[in-house]
Amino acid sequence: MEKKPLDQGQNPAAQGESGLHTDFKENMTYGEYLHLDKLLTAQDGLSDHHDEALFIIIHQVSELWMKLILHELRAAITNIEKDDLQPAFKQLSRVSKIQTQIIQAWDVLATLTPAEYMEFRSTLANASGFQSYQYRMIEFALGYKTKHVLKIYEKDEELLSTLTEAFHQPGLYDAAIRKLARAGLPIDEEIVSRDVSTPYEPNDSVLAAWTTVYRDVDTYWELYQLAEKLVDVEDCLQQWRFRHMKTVERIIGFKKGTGGSSGVHYLKKVLDQYFFPELWTLRTEI
Repeated sequence: MEKKPLDQGQNPAAQGESGLHTDFKENMTYGEYLHLDKLLTAQDGLSDHHDEALFIIIHQVSELWMKLILHELRAAITNIEKDDLQPAFKQLSRVSKIQTQIIQAWDVLATLTPAEYMEFRSTLANASGFQSYQYRMIEFALGYKTKHVLKIYEKDEELLSTLTEAFHQPGLYDAAIRKLARAGLPIDEEIVSRDVSTPYEPNDSVLAAWTTVYRDVDTYWELYQLAEKLVDVEDCLQQWRFRHMKTVERIIGFKKGTGGSSGVHYLKKVLDQYFFPELWTLRTEI
């Protein structure tokens, strides 16, 4: 006899699923495990406009994905420093997959029209995605360090302390370059022992080392894999930045951002920033 699909709310035992748990008086529920009481009541808008819920949820979901990106990046850096590259590859691949989710989120936000956004934009005051501390920590983890951004977070001493600590830790590219040196490829000592809180500048010895890896893939297979994982991460981040810029242009044109930035003009400038410059330069060299 063909089984009929279980309707929502219908007794599962009546469908032959007698083993399902339905009494949770003494046991933890799905909602309790995920703290859904907190998660699903954290969308308090400041206006009565229908579309503010969309705006809030998109940004909250992106922050959750960024939390996972940071979790994976930290683990990948640790594993590279331990010369344990295989787990790092898995973690960096996961980062790239997460990034595709955040990129696609812009397509949802782009359904917000300029007229709709103007109905509640003023309620944001000076709050802006520019102030996302997790995004800054992702930049720090990838090796992009600009000290002036720390000033944004002086209001919260605990958060500032967390960001300052992350600011002074080696980034993903620092870990990768040091791995090149440990593999016997000649890297300038000033790069290996550099102050990781300063912005990274392209270096000829690093370019030569990565070029060697790409010209002798069989000998340096793991380093070649590492390089391509880094390129995947940066490629996805640049796609995220591009979709961010185009979505902002679509919704507010060339108005200033709520955080005081030049808006689209600023977002276009950051598209020219590179995290792993030699990995892009060598594509012309080889």
